[in-house]
Amino acid sequence: MISAGAIVLGTVLMVSLAWGLQHAAMTSPHLLGHSAPDLAIQQLDGPKLGIQQLRGKPVVVNFWASWCGPCAQELPILAGASATHRNVAFVGAAMQDTTAGVQTFEQQHPHTYPVGLIVSGSYRDYGVVGPPVTIFINADGVVTASFAGPLDASTIDHYLRLIAA
Repeated sequence: MISAGAIVLGTVLMVSLAWGLQHAAMTSPHLLGHSAPDLAIQQLDGPKLGIQQLRGKPVVVNFWASWCGPCAQELPILAGASATHRNVAFVGAAMQDTTAGVQTFEQQHPHTYPVGLIVSGSYRDYGVVGPPVTIFINADGVVTASFAGPLDASTIDHYLRLIAA
């Protein structure tokens, strides 16, 4: 027989989990449903890339840093999703970082989507305090969702369905 204490504890844990998941997904509620703020990165091996240049296709912007352990943890998930969802543009926007840090990270964790330091706009415009945070933008340039923390495969798939529909 299950005790009343176990039921209460289980209920509290489930409510806490639900609140945490909702809170993580709503890191930037003021942006949801609005046009994505201006943002551009300087690619290590190429030109400056602005989010506005990608209008017309869904975009995933991942705010990350070379010193961020969870950022390295989620990178295989992002790289896999980028390879699988060719109709979605993925952009890695390095924040609070250095060119040397980004170069070293990229050498240790190679992938195919563009990354670089933010050279126009700011992570603060997206409500980001610290990495990792991922912003999902639809083809019309409207922020559809945001997620704070390292992504897993099922979470990124859920958000990709929202913007790639």
